[in-house]
Amino acid sequence: MNLEKVVFGFFIVLALTLNFGFFIGEMNNPLHHHVVELFFAIVVNLIATVLKLGDRTQQGAILLATSLVADLQLIAAALVWAWAEHVAGSGLTPSAMSSIVSLSGGAVLANFISVVLLIAETIMVRR
Repeated sequence: MNLEKVVFGFFIVLALTLNFGFFIGEMNNPLHHHVVELFFAIVVNLIATVLKLGDRTQQGAILLATSLVADLQLIAAALVWAWAEHVAGSGLTPSAMSSIVSLSGGAVLANFISVVLLIAETIMVRR
């Protein structure tokens, strides 16, 4: 068993599950989406992105692209949250929360594609 591949797969799947955990719930209800969960989803996604940097194959390029999309979506969600809480002064309105969750949903889709590609690559490997 290759420990590097285990760690790689672990972070890709963890990124998806943390992001999905934040995403699930009533879209405009801030009680269903916690900021700490979003923070952990961002951190794990960034770690997964760093792990994908060394691969020079076409598959690796697509995996990196999906990870960058997820990072961008989650960071944008965090920025919208920060804007709503600290700059706009209106607090976390249902409209702002819907935008945050929608951005997180885009990241869920990107992470899902990463996991599907990882599974496809694993199936294609021959010994």
